[in-house]
Amino acid sequence: MTWWLALSALLLAWTTLASDFRVTQVQTRLVEGTYTLDATVDYGFSPEALEALANGVPLTILMQLQVRRADAWIWASSVTDLQLRYAIRHKPLSETYEVYRLPGTTGRTFVTREAAIAALGEIKGLQLVDQNRLEPGVAYEVQFKVSLDIEALPLPLRPTAYLSGAWKLASRWTKWPLTH
Repeated sequence: MTWWLALSALLLAWTTLASDFRVTQVQTRLVEGTYTLDATVDYGFSPEALEALANGVPLTILMQLQVRRADAWIWASSVTDLQLRYAIRHKPLSETYEVYRLPGTTGRTFVTREAAIAALGEIKGLQLVDQNRLEPGVAYEVQFKVSLDIEALPLPLRPTAYLSGAWKLASRWTKWPLTH
């Protein structure tokens, strides 16, 4: 029985280490017939991920967004299911950081890593769903999750990332009401 408690404590510690990303704020609004989203994400990158970034390894973030009926069962289909990918990279020659949406290779440039990470966490005006796709009088919610995409890391780094909790960076699914 003691080994079971030790294993449970280890799994709890692993889960705690793996939850360093947090969706801290989500707001939706109707703009010209389309619901848009503004959100703030707090990225708590591990020291290992920050070291890789400083050495020129781009880090890719996967954002998963769903618009679902508030009373929907888990197997019910979503009204909207988006998967967006963003990247942050360090450019050693110019000593700058760049944040960009994939696919693409150019984006906004920042002088400091902290400014780039803060910008990565600011989502503004993201189009979610057309107003006509929602049934009147029905409550909907936005579900949002962000994670580090280990599959986008360079091949030699992936085995370490799969085995180390320092690379399993993700938020929990966050639910926010879709105000309409």
